[in-house]
Amino acid sequence: MSAQALARTRARHPEAIAEAAARRTRRRALIGESGRLMIVAADHPARGSLAVGGRQFAMANRLDLLERLCLALSRPGVDGVLATADILEDLLLLGVLDDKVVMGSMNRGGLAGAAFELDDRFTGYRPRDLARLGFDAGKLLLRIDYDDPASLDTLEAGARAVGEMAERRLPVFVEPFLSHRVEGRLRNDLSPAAVTTAIAVASGLAGTSAYTWLKVPVTDDPDDMARVMETSTLPAVLLGGDTHGDEEGAYERWRKALQLPTVQGLVVGRSLLYPADDDVAAAVDTAVGLL
Repeated sequence: MSAQALARTRARHPEAIAEAAARRTRRRALIGESGRLMIVAADHPARGSLAVGGRQFAMANRLDLLERLCLALSRPGVDGVLATADILEDLLLLGVLDDKVVMGSMNRGGLAGAAFELDDRFTGYRPRDLARLGFDAGKLLLRIDYDDPASLDTLEAGARAVGEMAERRLPVFVEPFLSHRVEGRLRNDLSPAAVTTAIAVASGLAGTSAYTWLKVPVTDDPDDMARVMETSTLPAVLLGGDTHGDEEGAYERWRKALQLPTVQGLVVGRSLLYPADDDVAAAVDTAVGLL
């Protein structure tokens, strides 16, 4: 389906999106036969984060992004996708979400580079939206800057979302960071101490953690990563992030971290959808092979 065809359907038959969601074949369990979870992430554009490596607007071409996502979702071992409503609805219309884990991105209000970036409001999916559409999980970003009072609003909203997801028995993946500003730009602290603290805070959100998963970055040192993951018994997936050109190094760090007891899989976006050699299938297959 072309961009023109998608736009035509949206303009003339907007009800087709809900109908496609209702027809979608859902998988019975979040984790399939492999015992692992492999999710491709594409929720970056809604936060104004369009760059990949040195390409400033790599993710701005929507049809190109959809083609890459469709290719990734077609590869063996890929369980599903994480994205915002606009992207997931396009994928529904394209008919590629049957038997896939569909994970909705919930808070995208902390726009990249904005003065209000830490006031990361829930401008995406709400728990009731995910339940209504029959989707399988949600994801929220939780960045905490001890010097920015807006972080408290994000913490409170995040706790409320975790509770509301648990009421509907829907898994919610919390991606926690301790953050700070460097020359006006927000930076996530990936030191073992910071990641440990962020995990501890995220694990205690809301009145129950029964449906909470963690989505955590991989530290450079495998020994550090092992100690970091001792902070919680919650199931976790590894955040892929940008490899900054060192794909082999990133794969090796993921492979070692996947051996830790609470780690259940990978959620990777830009590094698989926009690899340096532009071979999406090969990048996805390599990541799946690590599982």
